[in-house]
Amino acid sequence: MRGLDNDKKKLLEKKATYGEDIDLNQFKIDVSEKPYIEDVSKISDQDKEQMLKAGVDLSEKERTGTFIQKDQSVVHCKVKQEGLEVMPIVDALKKYDWLKDYYWKAVSKDLDKYSASADIFPSNGYFIRSLPNQKISYPVQTCLYMEEDNVEQNVHNIIIVEEESELHIITGCTTSPFLNSGLHIGISEFYIKRNSKLSFTMIHNWKEGVHVRPRSATIVEEGGTFLSNYIVMKPLKSLQTYPTTHLVGEGAVARYYSIMVASKNSYMDVGSKVVLHAPNTRAEVISRAITTGGKIIARGRLEGEKPGIKAHLECKGLILKEGIIEAIPELVGITEGVEMSHEAAVGKIAKEEIEYLMARGLSEEEATSTIVRGFLKIDIVGLPSILREEIDKAVAETEKDMF
Repeated sequence: MRGLDNDKKKLLEKKATYGEDIDLNQFKIDVSEKPYIEDVSKISDQDKEQMLKAGVDLSEKERTGTFIQKDQSVVHCKVKQEGLEVMPIVDALKKYDWLKDYYWKAVSKDLDKYSASADIFPSNGYFIRSLPNQKISYPVQTCLYMEEDNVEQNVHNIIIVEEESELHIITGCTTSPFLNSGLHIGISEFYIKRNSKLSFTMIHNWKEGVHVRPRSATIVEEGGTFLSNYIVMKPLKSLQTYPTTHLVGEGAVARYYSIMVASKNSYMDVGSKVVLHAPNTRAEVISRAITTGGKIIARGRLEGEKPGIKAHLECKGLILKEGIIEAIPELVGITEGVEMSHEAAVGKIAKEEIEYLMARGLSEEEATSTIVRGFLKIDIVGLPSILREEIDKAVAETEKDMF
């Protein structure tokens, strides 16, 4: 396999522990270098449209920085506000010797065959850091774009939110409209320092033949807050991800919100795990899943280790057509004084609800669309209005393709 020694071959040939397994040999690592683009207005209209569907607005209105990577090449990187750093991870590792202490710390390179491949065949990624006591006014936007067929895109991202600072990030993942197949492996490590806050919104706009394997973990210190919004509503081949957050400081907070739509032939195994290591920590894991013919496995796990913690897990699924939704909620408490709860439900739209709305003048399609919009509406505490608007746009963009 790709001229590797036996130990590395064994790592890359391992079967996945769960979810759909992939033969990495079917994808290529070496692809052509893409030219750097200083002025984003020079990016083609076709690419702009694909990026916009993933929440990346190249007009750069209400954005404090932009990072774009095509296949293995960083093609644009710019920052517009002091107190903020955005650069390719390769450059950051050269610039800051201390960054090695964060690289592969939250996520293990030996986690599985996909993390191992990202370690053996790295293809850049981004480094984003807010400096101490800085409140970054508008979101940073990043785009991970796949252009060539059958490429394995391996990115490694590190985000550090220093003490007493606030940062918002929109990451859009998308492809060329002509791409037929590919594999995206994304390693993301988040470090939320004391009394800091990160809002991280991920919007997917893949193609039917793309496999996606994100591997991410977050460490939140005392008084820190991590807010994750994960939106995947366009067709893809398979998705398997299980991000984990460790609340290591007293009073730390983690909130995960996921919106998933699985079209026919799509397979999604999506979950979130929060380990509450410290007293008086808080966690919330909320997911909304809709299938129009695909399969969704929605996982959630909360582990409470200290007194005074409060956590809630909620998974609701809606079957619009044939399809499968499997909800797997898990609560683990190992000490007295923990307070954790979960709620899971899978069903269909009640006929009476549709008839009620039709009696008030809506068509059946309009009634169904209204109910679906309400189902996908999640009240996200502390989400800036600009990020709420991006989520609403993503839902509206996809809604017309659901029925």
